[in-house]
Amino acid sequence: MRKNLENVQKEIRKVVVGKDEAIGKVLMAIMAGGHVLLEDVPGVGKTTLTLAFARVLNLDTKRIQFTSDSVPSDVVGFSILDKRTGEFQYKPGAIMTNILLADEINRTSSKTQSALLEAMEEGRVTVDGVTHPLPDPFIVLATQNPVGSAGTQMLPNSQLDRFMIRLSMGYPDTGSQIVILRDRRNVNPLDQITPVLSRGELLAAIAEVGEVHIDDKIYAYVTALTEATRQHPLVSLGISPRGALALCRMTKARAYLSGRDFVVPEDVEAVVPDVYAHRLILGSKARFNEVDSADIVAEILQQVKMPVLEELKR
Repeated sequence: MRKNLENVQKEIRKVVVGKDEAIGKVLMAIMAGGHVLLEDVPGVGKTTLTLAFARVLNLDTKRIQFTSDSVPSDVVGFSILDKRTGEFQYKPGAIMTNILLADEINRTSSKTQSALLEAMEEGRVTVDGVTHPLPDPFIVLATQNPVGSAGTQMLPNSQLDRFMIRLSMGYPDTGSQIVILRDRRNVNPLDQITPVLSRGELLAAIAEVGEVHIDDKIYAYVTALTEATRQHPLVSLGISPRGALALCRMTKARAYLSGRDFVVPEDVEAVVPDVYAHRLILGSKARFNEVDSADIVAEILQQVKMPVLEELKR
C-alpha cells in the first residue's frame, strides 16, 4: 500500500514541479481524513495541485468556483416538489462527492461559506430538516487568495478550524520555473497523469493510518505545545482540542508515509506549523508588533522541550 502512495506523489510531481513538501503534506491530510486549505497568490498552482490529486486518487470529484453570487444551495443542494408524488425530493449540490474542489473559497459570502461547516465536521448535510450522509471518503481541497486581494473576505474562525492544514505553495525556484515553461509549451500535464489508487485502497490505507501508535510521551508533547498557545501573551485564543486531535492525526499520517507504525517527535515538529498557525487568534499586541501566527508557532516549538527519541523505542 505504501508503494502505491509513493506512486501517487510521483504522478503529482509530473504536474506540480518543485513542491514536493506541499504534495506530501496534502497527501498526509487526505490519509488523516482531513481537509486542506491552500492559500497563496493567484497563478502558483493551487488549483492545479488539487485537480492533480483528484485525478490520481480516481475518486468522484466536483468543483465549485466560488463567486460573490454563489448561494448555499449551490453547495449543499435543495429540495424541489415532485408534482407527481406531491413530495419534496432532494437535489444534491456539489458537495455530494468524494473530493470537493472549492476554488477561491474566500470570494463568496459568509452564508455560503458556512454551508460547508456541518459537512466538513460531521460528513453530512441537512437540507429542509432532512439529513443526508456524504460519500466516504469526503475531502475538501480548497484554495483561497490572500486576504486583502480584490473581492476577498476573511474566512470565519469556525471555518478555518475545519481545515486540518493550511499550506502556502509560494513561487517556484529558478530551475522549477524553467521546467514549467518547457513542459507546458504544447501539452497540459494534467492530461498525462494516471489514476493510482482505487477508493477501496484509499479507505484501507486511511484505516491503517488510524492504527499507527502514539506513545504517551508524544501525547504529552502535543499537550504541552497546545497549552503553550493558550498561555502565550500575544494570543487571544489558543488551540482547541479539535486542533490537537488534528495534529495527532497528521503525525500518524506522516509516520505511515515514512514507513513507520509509530510516531516520533520529529513528526510533530514537521507538521505543527501547518496544523496550528491558521487556528490561532492573535491579540492586538501581536498586530502592533507585526508578529504573525507562524512566528508564534516557531517560538513555541523552540520553548517546549522535545521528548528524546530513545525514550520512545518500544
